[in-house]
Amino acid sequence: QVHLVESGGGLVQTGGSLRLSCAASGFTFTSYAMGWFRQAPGKDREYVGDISWTGGTAYYADSVKGRFTISRDNAKKMIYLQMNGLKPEDTAVYYCAASQGVAGHIGIYEYDYWGQGTQVTVSS
Repeated sequence: QVHLVESGGGLVQTGGSLRLSCAASGFTFTSYAMGWFRQAPGKDREYVGDISWTGGTAYYADSVKGRFTISRDNAKKMIYLQMNGLKPEDTAVYYCAASQGVAGHIGIYEYDYWGQGTQVTVSS
């Protein structure tokens, strides 16, 4: 059974940092690109970034570029989202997802598996 479990969310002040983790199980992790998405109340789920199966290449939405970093550890079947310089507009539920597509070129509907999400709240 496939599981993606996010952790590391919480409440942080503007300018602070958080590191989200996503633990994967039940599928061949190294066959999948992995993505991070977020959804704020009343808004559509939006792309944050994704990373190739090797971990060698990562892509980011313009809104987080330079502040967020995605990494993965294939031995541990984990991906991470390091978030620095957090802003109130980063407040959302953050989701990890898995796709067999090519990182940087994957539409939201091409993700096969999704986690349940972890809440990130940035206070002003």
